[in-house]
Parts: sequence; structure tokens; C-alpha cells
Amino acid sequence: MYRKSVLKNGLRIVTHEIKDRDSVSLGVLVGVGGRHEDDSVKGAAHYLEHVVFKGTKKYSCDAIKETVEGVGGTLNAFTSEEQTCFYAKIPSKFLSRTFDVLADLVFAPLITRKDVERERGVILEEIKMYHDLPQYYVMELLENLVWPQHPLGKSLAGTFESVEAISQKQIKQFYQSHYIPNNIVIAACGNIAHQDLVDLVRKKTEETPFGKKLEPLAATHQQEHPRAVFCVKPIEQMHVALGMEGVSINHEMRYALGVLNVVMGGNMSSRLFNEVREKRGLAYSIGTASKNFSDTGLFLMRAGVENTKVEKSLALVLSEFKKVRAAGISKEEFTRAKEYCIGQLVLALEDTMEHMLWVGESTLLRDHIRTTDEVIQSIKRVRLDDVQMVARTVLDGRNYNLAIVGPLTDQQQAALRSMVGAE
Repeated sequence: MYRKSVLKNGLRIVTHEIKDRDSVSLGVLVGVGGRHEDDSVKGAAHYLEHVVFKGTKKYSCDAIKETVEGVGGTLNAFTSEEQTCFYAKIPSKFLSRTFDVLADLVFAPLITRKDVERERGVILEEIKMYHDLPQYYVMELLENLVWPQHPLGKSLAGTFESVEAISQKQIKQFYQSHYIPNNIVIAACGNIAHQDLVDLVRKKTEETPFGKKLEPLAATHQQEHPRAVFCVKPIEQMHVALGMEGVSINHEMRYALGVLNVVMGGNMSSRLFNEVREKRGLAYSIGTASKNFSDTGLFLMRAGVENTKVEKSLALVLSEFKKVRAAGISKEEFTRAKEYCIGQLVLALEDTMEHMLWVGESTLLRDHIRTTDEVIQSIKRVRLDDVQMVARTVLDGRNYNLAIVGPLTDQQQAALRSMVGAE
């Protein structure tokens, strides 16, 4: 189903051929993200992602975009906590020219002083934008509570101070330290022959030497009591995020937590959606999510609620968390949630872009590609008792972290702190 090749310099190539497609989704994934930065270069991975698009040894900024978009393709990139990905989706006959662009972005960026200075202003404006969007800023506050003094708890884009201070030399050093073949995966899905891509990659990268991977700072969780932070802002809605440490990507209970996530807030049939929105009309948006990293994770609830009813809304959330810790979930909820997890997986992997990211991230972070059947069987093996066990572990009130952005009064702040037991 999947094919993998490893070049002499350690670069990995993975493909999934789907013959009845007219397109190919192609990605170059680099094992570096926000958690690989110290405070002196906070935001460097994201900054670098921007700068490489300014020009390479072979392509100008305009040529990068026009070469792919000029044949009907799409081109973009993203930076997360543990990876940076440059990707494109194109008609399959344009694979060679598109790979050439992506490979030049990753292996031959210019990173000039002029481009670094020009992009600095763009990133500072991006940071301002996220701070102006409370649904994003509340997550930044939450993650800082969960992982204080750790790169995972700091903004991917960096701070105004760190971005202002980063130099061209530091960006180049960061690039040279992490953009090495044995820290890179090239993934493709769609109408593609594996050997064709291997030949393209070998021709473009065979002279790029093996490097030494730099491991990120390990994440340790030492929370002893609940925490809370508030940002008072004159807006029309309270943006609430309640989070706690979850599980890593390889944890034995990750699938049980996925089932619990669906039951609590993963869709419109979930407990929180029904209790907070449908029955009482306190929120337009409410749900839960589970984020998994190589050595830790985050389980969270996020909602936008009416300003004067934030205490009532949080009380309902806390009540549902306590109920599921004490009594677990019903067999009906359990069955529906497992089928939902399986169905969402199958539907997502019908899209070549999602499938490319699936095989690429699996190879980059685990060095193993899980087949769809393997994951489905893992979900099916989850027992009702497993869900209650993970609920008791993850939804422990001592690990609560509460972040809120909105027009909070002093009285509301005191009440909300008391509700979660924060000092």
C-alpha cells in the first residue's frame, strides 16, 4: 500500500499511489518546529518558513509561485510545534517541475539580509493579527499555562521582542542546523510512481550531506495545582479555553482519549455541545480537541460564550468532566464515538493532501507508516473501561489550566478561579 525508500544521506521518500486520480499531493516535511527554539530565536522556524519563499538559487519569489500556480496547482507551507511542511497539489503531469520548486525552497534558499528584514515586518503584523483574534490568543495563553518556561508554551510566531532581534545570521544558522537530509521526509500521494519520485529526489539532493539532528528540549509535566490566567478585553464574547496534559502520539491510551474527545465535544452529538449550546443556548461554538506530540499532549475544551454567563457555562463543562470521571460513558455513546473516529479517518484519507500528510508525518515523527487498517483495528480494540481510565487520568481537576479572554470583571475573575481551584 505504501512504499518507502531511504537515500544514502538519510533522506526518506514515502508514497501512496492512487491510480484513479489526476493529481498528486506532494510535501517536503522537515523535523523542526516551535519546540526546537530557545528564547533567543523564538519564532525562527516560522520566520524561516516565510523567508525561503522570497527566493532560491534557481527561482525568484515570483517564479516560485508562478511555476506551480501557472499550471493550476496550489502551493503553501505551515509550521507547527514539531515540523515545518512545504506542500503543493498539482495535475500529475507537472510533478517534476513542482518537485523542483519545493526542493529548491528546502535545499537552496537564499536567505538574504534584505529578505530577512522585509519579512520581519510581515511577521510582526501576523503576531498583531493573532493577538487581535481572541479565539487564537486564548490558546496561546492556555499553552503557556500547560508548559510554562518550555518552548511548547510559547507562540510559534515568536514575540515582538524575539522577532525584532533575530538576525540573518541566526536564521541561516537555524536553517543549517535543522534542514538536513536525515531530518527530512518527502511524501507524495495520488497518481504517482514511487520510483519516478525517487529518481527526482536523488538527482536533486544526492550531494546534500548527512547531518546531525538536534533533539528538542524534553517536555516535563510538574503541575501541582490548577492554574488560571485572564486577559481583560472589551469584546462582545468571552473566549474560554480549559486544558490539561494529554498523551503523546505513541501513548497506549491515545485511541481511548480520541474516543473520549468525541463523546465530550468532538461533534454536534457530544455532551458539551448538547448541554451548553443546544439545551441552554449559552454558546455558538464549543468543543474539545486532543493534540498529540512526540512526548506529551494536550486535551482541551474551547468555547465562545455570552459575557454575563461565563460562570454558568464553565460550571456545566466542569460538571460534565466530573460525571465522566465518576461514571464513565454509556455503551451507546461509546459505540457512536468509535464509529465516528473510524468514519472520519476513512473520509479524511480519501483526500490526497490529507493522505500525503498522513504518510509524511507518520514517517517523520514515528519512522513508521501506520496503515488505515492498523489504526481502525486499534480503535476497535478500545474498551469502555479504557475510556473511563483515560478520563480519570486526563480530566483530573488538579491539572486544570483555565485561560479566558474577554470583558471580565474582578468579581468574575475571582469566581472563575475558585471554580477550578486556582490560586
